[in-house]
Amino acid sequence: MWALRRASIALRSRGFSIGTSRACCAKLEIPSSCIEDDKAGILESPQETYDRCVYLKRFYHTKHGSSKFSVGRCGFSSQAGAKSSGEDDDLEDEFSELETPSSAQAKQTSNVADESDGELISEPELSDEDVDVEEPSQNELELSDAETDPIEKKSSRRRAQSELFNAIMASPGLSIHSALDKWVEEGNNVSRPEILLAMLNLRKRRMYGRALQLSEWLEAKKHIDFIERDYASRLDLIAKVRGLQKAENYVDKIPKSFRGELIYRTLLANCVVSNNLKKSEDVFNKMKDLEFPITTFSCNQLLLLYKRIDKKKIADVLLLMEKENVKPTLFTYKILIDTKGQSNDITGMDQIVETMKAEGIEPDTNTLAILAKHYASGGLTEKAEAILKELEGDNLKDRWTCRLLLPLYAQLGKADDVRRIWKICESNPRQEECMAAIDAWGKLKKVEEAEAVFDMMLKSVKRVSSKPYSVLLKVYANQKMLTKGKDLVKQMADSGCRIGPLTWDALVKLYVEAGEVEKADSILHKAAQQNQMRPLFSSYIAIMDQYAKKGDIHNSEKMFHRMRQAGYVSRLRQFQTLLQAYINAKVPAYGIRDRMKADNIFPNKGLAAQLAQVDAFRRTAVSDLLD
Repeated sequence: MWALRRASIALRSRGFSIGTSRACCAKLEIPSSCIEDDKAGILESPQETYDRCVYLKRFYHTKHGSSKFSVGRCGFSSQAGAKSSGEDDDLEDEFSELETPSSAQAKQTSNVADESDGELISEPELSDEDVDVEEPSQNELELSDAETDPIEKKSSRRRAQSELFNAIMASPGLSIHSALDKWVEEGNNVSRPEILLAMLNLRKRRMYGRALQLSEWLEAKKHIDFIERDYASRLDLIAKVRGLQKAENYVDKIPKSFRGELIYRTLLANCVVSNNLKKSEDVFNKMKDLEFPITTFSCNQLLLLYKRIDKKKIADVLLLMEKENVKPTLFTYKILIDTKGQSNDITGMDQIVETMKAEGIEPDTNTLAILAKHYASGGLTEKAEAILKELEGDNLKDRWTCRLLLPLYAQLGKADDVRRIWKICESNPRQEECMAAIDAWGKLKKVEEAEAVFDMMLKSVKRVSSKPYSVLLKVYANQKMLTKGKDLVKQMADSGCRIGPLTWDALVKLYVEAGEVEKADSILHKAAQQNQMRPLFSSYIAIMDQYAKKGDIHNSEKMFHRMRQAGYVSRLRQFQTLLQAYINAKVPAYGIRDRMKADNIFPNKGLAAQLAQVDAFRRTAVSDLLD
């Protein structure tokens, strides 16, 4: 652990200066511009430093120093139904931002994540960058069958659906209670394994509204005696469907005897998913006050949060882990490797890999893909190619690896390798592989090849979700093919796919790239008003960036306000764009420092330079002479 923390000292000494790169949305294939531009060190006053560190100071004044603790399996997992990879004894991957191959395989073997699902509630923020590799994405907290016995687990994986799930799916309208009552009246038994399987299927399809109704019905009808895992499941669903505040209120209603670590860990994970820094730190400190052990899972959640919002604090978390003898896991190393890679600190990234191997932890497929991505971005083509060859092996059979290789070869500009890998999948393509191929051909600016893959997928895949449409739409946006983009959206609507946040995001960027910012703004505004689903962070930022470039303060402030209305917590990225609008308009931004302080935003060097430019009372050499 000391070697690991020492590897981060350079980051800490320069204010954890990380360059922008974003890698959060891998899972959903749509880029998001939620990037923190931390290219330089941090400039802050002593008072600001004190205010900002008040939470972390509490980390070190613990009432217990026990490092002997066990991490039980909880009822949530982004790897639900997946085969155990042997690396998930801790819960770091269960609310993870970096998907393991096993979680991805679970997604490949089930028809999930369609925006057409009626109960779909949009994720808080689905991405941070153009995704080739599954780096920090905000995964689902899926109900796992991990607590059933091995025989039952194998049986559950073979069954794609349950009878209870089928009854729920057949229920018309928004409420499923009457359908559930009828199902019981027909003599069906409400057993815990049946409930777990139904919940698993609902969560895989992100039908959180119906999953929450099922949970409420079970408790109201007293079909099962609730245990802590059931309360944690309800808490997670409330956070997803009704928001964090409602989830916090629900915690107080849970009987004290069941209000254990799992409850607060679930709340912490949802706070992190929402990028809510203050609430996340409050929950972590609450867990300390309640004398729950400091677990790898909780520390990894903080690492994920600080990676996006306050990278300087990563070193503090590592110090805490060392102090409490909390061992880093493969997932911990993935976060740190990707963070170093985003800063283009390839040497530091390699040092963390060496430390990881010295601890007896070997990089998995996803970790190697992350390394290859950053080597390619850093211009180290030979090192990237070497890793890709290692991923392929002598005989490429793993289809999940194909899904990773396609965009990575495209990033290196290797069209022949993209074509070679695609031929392995072409005879029996899966939707995820098709999307990877469409994205890869788009990166290579080979639109016709991307369209050919899309057309093949429409013919071969039984049920096409809205995501492939969004991926092709992104290709059209990058190539500024507005007419083709419009036609694709019409085709999507005619096919019966529901247009949701992913499609809105691609459509917004299509119009933005075509120079029709006002049209993009109008589309996003109507989408937000007419649907329950929340638009992506990147959709707002894409429009706000364009207004800022024009020096349009009114519309930049309008987008800033809309993001707040949509529930997005203010962060550096928004203030950077807003300040740029004032700079381009050559107008002072009165009260902007107070606004940032109220939102608990502390400037890095780049933001401090922007603030100086919009300070109405700044002194210059000319003003001094005139005075």
